[in-house]
Amino acid sequence: MSPTRAVLCGYYGMGNAGDEALLVSLLQMLPESVEPIVLSGNPQATKQQYGVASYHRKSTFTILKILQQSQVFIWGGGSLMQDATSIASPIYYAGLMALAQQRGLKTIAWAQGIGPLNRSLTRWLTKQVLLGCDGISVRDTASAELLSSWQIDPILAPDPVWALQSDRVTGLETISEPKVVVVLRSHPLLTADRLKILIQAIGDFQAQTQSKILLIPFQPERDLAIAETITAQFKQCKIIVPETPQKLKGLFKQVKMAIGMRLHSLIMAAAEGCSCFALSYDPKVTQLMSELNMPGYELANLPANPQEITANWLAHYHQDQGLERTQIQSLSDRALIHQQLLSKIVTSN
Repeated sequence: MSPTRAVLCGYYGMGNAGDEALLVSLLQMLPESVEPIVLSGNPQATKQQYGVASYHRKSTFTILKILQQSQVFIWGGGSLMQDATSIASPIYYAGLMALAQQRGLKTIAWAQGIGPLNRSLTRWLTKQVLLGCDGISVRDTASAELLSSWQIDPILAPDPVWALQSDRVTGLETISEPKVVVVLRSHPLLTADRLKILIQAIGDFQAQTQSKILLIPFQPERDLAIAETITAQFKQCKIIVPETPQKLKGLFKQVKMAIGMRLHSLIMAAAEGCSCFALSYDPKVTQLMSELNMPGYELANLPANPQEITANWLAHYHQDQGLERTQIQSLSDRALIHQQLLSKIVTSN
């Protein structure tokens, strides 16, 4: 019997470690009978790293040909339908979903975080393509509530990266000091003044804990400059870029605490039992903080006094032990509900 060909569509091949982790999670959860075809910003790198067929995400002619030859189309995780950054993103993803539905493919919106949708056009587009989907799963209650208001009943389960297999990073054992990960990203809310405050707080925190600060640029194009700015000021800082999503997640098992802006830095850290402190720039991060009772700051309300931030970090560093193992196992097990949706839709006649 010939394999089922499934087109996987997400923010892949764009140098973002969180989205690459979602792709690996999706590939691990696909039924064995499925032949994945990944739309990527860097098809060659995607082919080499994951051993799958891959084509450029903006090649219109190629995409039309692939859809004609495939049976399933999957939005593969993340906040694809949101217009906070630009209106182009939801139009692109909705357009591809609509094309797949017009051609009779089974369509799945998988592990989605819907919103923010500030424009009436993007809200309408999102609702229309979701109404045409054969299966929908979302990763947070806010997305589920939005869809419920549209009379759409999605499956709700934790982000698939909770269940991603992790691999050990070698070399960290040579660092004798306690290790603390810091993940910052460029964003309008992270103004020059706020970054200056955070850098001073990081320096004070490092001095008082005698820790080694590991800076991880999840998306080097956007994150590396900030990491380099910090390492230029403090000797006890080191930039690390793990080779795979599995090693990136495994790294957090070997550190004492994580201070993170990016959603998947916090999910990976919490999943590995690491103590977490969030810096929220987006509702999806705030939602995670609420669901896990995770301490942190809204960047818009960041204290102006670095000593106040340092004091909160120190209290967390000395007191918090991360999530209980039973809670981590529960989140990981429930994340596999996304896999059940794939099996149900993809293997149905």
